[in-house]
Amino acid sequence: MSTAPEKMLCLIIGSGPAGYTAAIYAARANMSPILYTGMQPGGQLTITTDVENYPGYPDGILGPEMMEDLRKQAERFGTEVRYELISKVDFSGPVHKAWTDSGNEIHAESVIIATGASAKWLGIPSEQVYMNKGVSACAVCDGFFFRNMEVAVVGGGDTAAEEASYLSKLCPKVHLLVRRDEMRASKIMQERVLNNPKIEVHWNTEVKEIKGVDEVVDSIVIYNNQTKAEKELPVKGFFVAIGHKPNTDIFEGWLDMDETKYLITQGKSAKTNIPGVFASGDAQDKTYRQAVTAAGTGCMAALDAERYLTEQGKL
Repeated sequence: MSTAPEKMLCLIIGSGPAGYTAAIYAARANMSPILYTGMQPGGQLTITTDVENYPGYPDGILGPEMMEDLRKQAERFGTEVRYELISKVDFSGPVHKAWTDSGNEIHAESVIIATGASAKWLGIPSEQVYMNKGVSACAVCDGFFFRNMEVAVVGGGDTAAEEASYLSKLCPKVHLLVRRDEMRASKIMQERVLNNPKIEVHWNTEVKEIKGVDEVVDSIVIYNNQTKAEKELPVKGFFVAIGHKPNTDIFEGWLDMDETKYLITQGKSAKTNIPGVFASGDAQDKTYRQAVTAAGTGCMAALDAERYLTEQGKL
């Protein structure tokens, strides 16, 4: 026996700073938001230890703790948080349809997307062992913890070049590990890296293992994929900069995306190409990817959704 679709004013898909901030604003605007957390409630910050660059926390805060604070704040104003995954959508009509993993159908007048993005990893076992113990996917987030220490960055694109350049301002030596004999990064970023005396580029290089002492990174084993020679580098920080993948697969065919599947928003707004559907956070931001900017776009999405519902006479 099929149940009738559940109707709601505002559906928020995804948690994390963008989703929870959108929920706080939407709830305070009497939009009665219902938020589906997805597979990783709280998003990428739940696998981050110390967060020191988010305003309002002078002593820093643990990522999972911060996400708990945001969730509680959203619930305080009336957001209903559901620990389930939205696995399918249909944005063909004026009412936006979505389905949960368990098959429940939802009809929402407005939708705020906050599904985030996931860092790409190398896939070596020691990477997970030392996650947040010296292994990171964000130099801007974690570089501060490695001041005056030797570090390594793996990757050959603009992201890797930017991370290495950023870290060179904090660290005496940065090893940039490039798998091929050339970089994919733009010419200007390559020049910046190659002309930086603090950055040593290792060409044709792959990472074999990350080693640690007392549960924190102490060195990495690299090998040259041409000569097969191995070498151990004494580094305290290991930054993986091989890109991010936005979690937007379920919106393919409905929403405009760029070539790497980041959602495209219109001008200085959270509006997508579908009226009533708004995108926020790392699902549409491949430039900044910070908790504070994600929260800002979550606020924008909720305000845009409120205006949309008001114009439609639904609020």
